[in-house]
Amino acid sequence: MTADQTDLAARPQADPVVGTPYGAVRGRHERGVAVFRGIPYAAPPFGPRRFRPPVPPEPWDGVRDAGSFGPTAPKPPYSEAFGKYLSDPDVPGDDCLNLNVWTPEPSRGARLPVLVWLHGGALTRGSSAVPVYDGHAFARDGVVCVSVNYRLGVEGYGLFPDAPANPGLRDQLAALEWVHRSIEAFGGDPARVTLAGQSAGAISAGALIAAPQAQGLFRRAVLQSGPPEASDRDRVRRMVRRMAARLKVPATAEAFAAVDRDVLLRAQAEVGRLSSPVLGGPAFGIVADGDLVPRDPLEALVAGDVARDADLLVGWTRDEYRLWLVPGGLLERVDRLGALALAGAMARCHCGHEVPRGYRALHPGAGTAEVVGQMVTDHLLRVPLQRLAEGRPGPTYVYEFAWPSRLPDLGACHGLELGFVFDSGDTPESAKLAGEGTPQELADAMHGAWVRFAETGDPGWQAWDDRHPVRVFGGGSDSGGAGVVHTAHGLRDAEFRLWETSSETAASPAQAAAAAQAVSELVADPDDPAPTSGPLPALLTARLARGAELRSAVRRLRRVTAARRH
Repeated sequence: MTADQTDLAARPQADPVVGTPYGAVRGRHERGVAVFRGIPYAAPPFGPRRFRPPVPPEPWDGVRDAGSFGPTAPKPPYSEAFGKYLSDPDVPGDDCLNLNVWTPEPSRGARLPVLVWLHGGALTRGSSAVPVYDGHAFARDGVVCVSVNYRLGVEGYGLFPDAPANPGLRDQLAALEWVHRSIEAFGGDPARVTLAGQSAGAISAGALIAAPQAQGLFRRAVLQSGPPEASDRDRVRRMVRRMAARLKVPATAEAFAAVDRDVLLRAQAEVGRLSSPVLGGPAFGIVADGDLVPRDPLEALVAGDVARDADLLVGWTRDEYRLWLVPGGLLERVDRLGALALAGAMARCHCGHEVPRGYRALHPGAGTAEVVGQMVTDHLLRVPLQRLAEGRPGPTYVYEFAWPSRLPDLGACHGLELGFVFDSGDTPESAKLAGEGTPQELADAMHGAWVRFAETGDPGWQAWDDRHPVRVFGGGSDSGGAGVVHTAHGLRDAEFRLWETSSETAASPAQAAAAAQAVSELVADPDDPAPTSGPLPALLTARLARGAELRSAVRRLRRVTAARRH
């Protein structure tokens, strides 16, 4: 090396600067890639813009610093029980509609594949600042990674008579449009965009790839532990109405906009306390709105109305339900509830008693919590994703993540695969869920599959066909299943067949919701008795018997319980 070359190598690398449609941004060089954080893609959604669709940000003069994560959307913190396992940084400020970019080559002409990440968190929590979602490994391996903040909870998914539905989903569409217009300057190819998300982020991605306005903005999609779906409008309205009753204001966007933001978040957290993926309850969700979501996204995708040729990668973890039940000791409580918990799960899943009987036969020795958890996981996640793979015309690749956490009782729970997808298992935040010393060879396999999918549309195994191939990551006998990656055919077919032949309950959605909510209250309240057998207890009857419609739910549950005894 010459003296001039030695002097050049010793100089600090200049911060990267890239132009966007609204102004230039200055990022940072970190570990060999360029990182830009907190870039606004829409104006702050407050003041007169609260509960309204996003609008473009105000352009700026000069160069805007993009060295730090931008503000996160308003959200309540996780409970202490969940905060033990999940990290959720809170960055104050109004300018929360922002995104981050990791790129190996921030220049036009690179034309690299792009992965756009939508975080999970039940549409009420989470952000792009979670360290597990660090996009460095994707950029290191030649994929431009973009992560997005969007409105959450009642701000993003409240359903009001005086405001458009789904503003949080509209934020995500605005971010996707920003990527289409801007990503080439960061080294990305706008024709090779993969939209990816986990949990609520996957549900959002499923809605977007089915949205007419998003066609042409993506080439591929990854749905991790979340299917395309439209929530029941009444379920979302119940959240808003219960919040309004607690706040003593009308259930309108105008009235909610006048409430202090922290007061609104506290009311949201209190009303949502008994909501659960396993046993239901009122919750925020994406709803059909006749515009951005003209119909149920799953129906539109299966019919081939949209995204016909898009490549899809979909999957789940083996023990999704354990993240929902292990924190706070709910796993043990569901086991103690026994037949009552099974009755609530049948109400939640709109199925007859033959489904839990079938699960017990397929999984002899499984406790009530495992049967209930796997039933609800299949009803909410696996069956819809299998139907998507089975019915759509384009190629779909399916996986199951089966490596168990090193922490007690979590198994291969919801969200555990994220540290492997992002190859961020060495972060303390990933260890909160996975434990210490996660197997790097499994991260190499899983992250590598996502990189190949973003690059080519083929993650490295067979697309779904009549043999039902499922790529299984972990779950074998060697090294605790760490290094085992294989393809299994028909992995969940026996469970899927139970749903195909099940007779649906006669209960209406409102009755089923009432039954599931009552059981949810029993599960969540440690001071309530926990019967293990016999007919429905008087306590459940009292909680359900709040009007003629709810009394019919009680009668239905009694018939189900009687059938189980015979």
